[in-house]
Amino acid sequence: MVIPTDEQIRALHERCASTEEAFELVYTHCQIVCAVAEQLLDRHHSAVNVDLVRAGSLLHDIGVYRLYDAAGQLDHGSYVRHGVLGQELLRDLGFPELISRFCSHHTGVGLTREDVLRQRLPVPVGDYMADTVEEQLVMYADKFHSKTSPPTFVTTTSYAAGVRRFGADKVARFAALVEKFGEPDLSRLSHHYQQR
Repeated sequence: MVIPTDEQIRALHERCASTEEAFELVYTHCQIVCAVAEQLLDRHHSAVNVDLVRAGSLLHDIGVYRLYDAAGQLDHGSYVRHGVLGQELLRDLGFPELISRFCSHHTGVGLTREDVLRQRLPVPVGDYMADTVEEQLVMYADKFHSKTSPPTFVTTTSYAAGVRRFGADKVARFAALVEKFGEPDLSRLSHHYQQR
């Protein structure tokens, strides 16, 4: 399997973004997720494909661009679809499943078939759980940054509080990820990206 380079991934983001603002928001977020994942790699470095984590981090939100309209407005109501849209996009471009799965398997702490049915989510019924350690790491790293306006870093405590509304099982799943991967140093990243 050939893993795309950072330059190839950036070019794909530039090609898919409808506006410069969309590119800056999504690509910067992906870079931050990559930086968080790289910090967390220290605990599992020998068991993880580092290049795959890097590509997965930089590509996981590529589907967000498909939710922007011609005027550059994001369809927030359909946001949960960005993962499956990204996976479709990467498949259509010939990316292997091992890479395209990062898109559809990073939402929350994983979506189960039951979640999709119970919440009537607008995605194909199925399980969207991070299975490999690489997928788990990218999914987890993604929890520490939000593309809100303005974009912001998210602490372990605040994410755990927010995920509580989806059930105790989600809180427990997040706690298991914290135990497995540890907590990143967000202060350095916050300073570097000048985001709170």
